[in-house]
Amino acid sequence: MSEDNEDFLDEELLDSNSIDNIDIDEENKGLYEHLNITVDPGQESLRIDKFLLIHRQNSSRNKISQTCRAGNVIVNGTAVKQNYRVKPGDNISILLTRPPRENVIIPQDIPVNIVYEDDDLVVVDKEPGMVVHPGHGNWDGTLVNALAYHFEKNGQKSDLDRVGLVHRIDKDTSGLLVIAKNEYALSFLAKQFFNRTTKRLYWAFVWGNPKDEEGTIRGHIGRHPKNRMQMSVYEDGSQGKHAVTHYKVLERFKYMTWVECKLETGRTHQIRAHFKHIGHTLFNDERYEGHTPLRGVNLPKYKQFIKNVFEILPRHALHAHTLGFIHPTTKKELYFESPMPKDMADAVKKWRNYLEN
Repeated sequence: MSEDNEDFLDEELLDSNSIDNIDIDEENKGLYEHLNITVDPGQESLRIDKFLLIHRQNSSRNKISQTCRAGNVIVNGTAVKQNYRVKPGDNISILLTRPPRENVIIPQDIPVNIVYEDDDLVVVDKEPGMVVHPGHGNWDGTLVNALAYHFEKNGQKSDLDRVGLVHRIDKDTSGLLVIAKNEYALSFLAKQFFNRTTKRLYWAFVWGNPKDEEGTIRGHIGRHPKNRMQMSVYEDGSQGKHAVTHYKVLERFKYMTWVECKLETGRTHQIRAHFKHIGHTLFNDERYEGHTPLRGVNLPKYKQFIKNVFEILPRHALHAHTLGFIHPTTKKELYFESPMPKDMADAVKKWRNYLEN
């Protein structure tokens, strides 16, 4: 379900600090309903944790599982475990100990680059620096706030807190995203992302000079044992989830390389973690220590040059370049390409000039 899975958003279905302190009596006193949904008649059999990942855009599977274990996911009046399989007509509700945050999705007049739109979906070319969905620390100013305003302005109704984002990318990753306008479109598109039948390519700048023109990076991805903000690669499969990234070199700049990436799986920070693992961290990726000049080059002129490029490209160099999928209603393929954003394009020009001189 996720991209690089630049993955899950900040708001939680269940506050982790309160997991062990929940006391649920048979009347669920002291709990607040955060979601109430009736399963569509055409819904295929699906585990409830996967179903809620699709319909609850601001959570992770881990938080959904915790909520199930706490007995707070109710189906037809009965608490269920995360392996319960939803059926058409099921009434699902989520009960939590804290009241829901009101008006999370606030329409805001924020410029957004819409490259395609119809009654079922909208395709956006996201600028770097824009958070995708409201969450802790970012309750407004997000892509979803901008789309809520766009839909409202055009007289359209779309419950973006229940339907909407089919996949996600990090705040500082630029490029293409598809957003569903109704639950049928959401389910139809989500299945394609889950089955990896979409056509998505990413452009990245990585430190160093990869040995091969094309390659494949394999290795389970899981949380870093010490730095919880990073993902780590576990080649022996002892932790994390199976992950495969294919890449092709597009242009070499001696100390930096422009690569095209195709994901066989979609794990959190997959591209970023995989390239760090093989010694080619993304250019200016501060979270993964890619924000300092490549070690081994100590020339003052070179260091100043890198500082200048960082000012041009003040974020990790990752761009969702292509997006292709089957339309939920017409069943025809739609395909989009996003040009390289200005900050990355300017960085390329600067590298070319540096090497020529």
